[in-house]
Amino acid sequence: MMMMRRCLTALLLSASTFLCSFTAHAEPTVSIVFMGDVMLAEHPGLRIRQGHNPFAPFAQILDSADVRVANLECVIARGGKAEDKPYTFRAHPRVLKLLKRHVDAVSVANNHSGDFGRAAFAEMLGRLDQAKLPFFGGGRDLSQAHTPLLIERKGLRIALLGYDEFFPRSFEAGNQHPGVAWSEDEQVVLDIRRARAVHHADIVIPFMHWGEEHQPRANDRQRELARLMIDAGADAVVGTHPHVVQDIELYQGKPIVYSLGNFIFDGFDDADNNTAWVLQLNVARTGVRDAHIQVGRIDKHGTPHPTGQRMPIDLKAAAPPQ
Repeated sequence: MMMMRRCLTALLLSASTFLCSFTAHAEPTVSIVFMGDVMLAEHPGLRIRQGHNPFAPFAQILDSADVRVANLECVIARGGKAEDKPYTFRAHPRVLKLLKRHVDAVSVANNHSGDFGRAAFAEMLGRLDQAKLPFFGGGRDLSQAHTPLLIERKGLRIALLGYDEFFPRSFEAGNQHPGVAWSEDEQVVLDIRRARAVHHADIVIPFMHWGEEHQPRANDRQRELARLMIDAGADAVVGTHPHVVQDIELYQGKPIVYSLGNFIFDGFDDADNNTAWVLQLNVARTGVRDAHIQVGRIDKHGTPHPTGQRMPIDLKAAAPPQ
C-alpha cells in the first residue's frame, strides 16, 4: 500500500510539472518592433509626395510583428510657425496614410514635436486621432502626456510610456496646455507603477528620447535612469535620439537598448548615422521572452534597407552582443 501511494504521488508530481511546463510554454507571446527616429519632413517627405514609400524595404519585417512602434521625429501639421532653433521639421499631413499603414503607435516625446509651436502640436494630435493612429509621450495636457498608451494583443495588456530628456524643456506639457512628457525621475517611477497598479498592464516599456548625439555609448545619466525604471517595474527600456546606435545592457535580466539610431532620416554622411536598428521584443506575462535586432542601412534619400544581419540578444548572458 505504501509503495502504491509513493507511485501515485510521483505520478501526480510528474503530471503537475508537465502541466506547469506546458502552460508556461503555451502562454500567449506578442511580438513588438521598435523603430528609431522617423522624420517624414525634408527629403523623405518629398519622396513620399513623389509616390515613394520609405517604409517599403522594411515592410515585411515590420508587418510580421503584432505591434509596431516608432519615434515620430517631426510635427505633422499645416499650421504653426518655426521656432528659433537650428533644425525644425514639419511634415505634410499626406504622410499620415503611409505612417498608419506601417506603424501601430508613435511616441511624440522628442525635441522636434514642438518645432512649430503648441498650436501645430495640438493640430498633429488631432490628425493622429482622426487617422486612428495612437500616440504616447505627449498630450493635450500634463495628465494625458504621462498616461500610458495601452495596447492589447492576444489577451496581453502592454503599456507604452514615452519621455523626452533633450532640450528645449519649454515644450513640456502643462496642466492646461499641450506638450511632451519630460522625464523627471520621481514622475517616471510613479508612471511605471501606475501602469501596473491602476492600468493593470502586464508589460510596461518606456521609450526614451535621451543621450548625447553621435556618441556610441550611453552616458551615466542614461544608465542610472534605465536601471531606476527597471527597478520601478519596467520590463525593458528602449531609446532614441543620438542619431547613432548605442550599446545594449542587461539589468536584472531585462534588456536596455540605449539607442536604435535613425530609421527614416536624411542629411547624414557618416556610416554610423546611417545605421538603423529595428528591435523585436517577444513578450509574455512573465516579461521579455526573447529579443533580437535587424540591422539596416539608410540610403541618401533617408530610406532604410535591411542588411540581412540579425543580432540576437541573449537575455541570460551578462553582456549581450553589441
